[in-house]
Amino acid sequence: MAQSGKGKLNYRCPACFKRDLDIDMFYDKEKKQYYCIRCQFFGTEEEVLAENETVRSKYKDYLKRYTSFEDFDD
Repeated sequence: MAQSGKGKLNYRCPACFKRDLDIDMFYDKEKKQYYCIRCQFFGTEEEVLAENETVRSKYKDYLKRYTSFEDFDD
């Protein structure tokens, strides 16, 4: 889902993002935490950002083209 407008940035659910699903999270003002309606994940803003950073690591070389096995670092 593309985010429209120039409002506050939507956070993606890290649990769904690990399964290559792009699901936006909702914010509960009373509990001050984000939650996903698809997989029941919930957490604070810091927890969501930290989890999403670990998921993004699998895409770090997404645009890099490997031409031989010598290009890989151990």
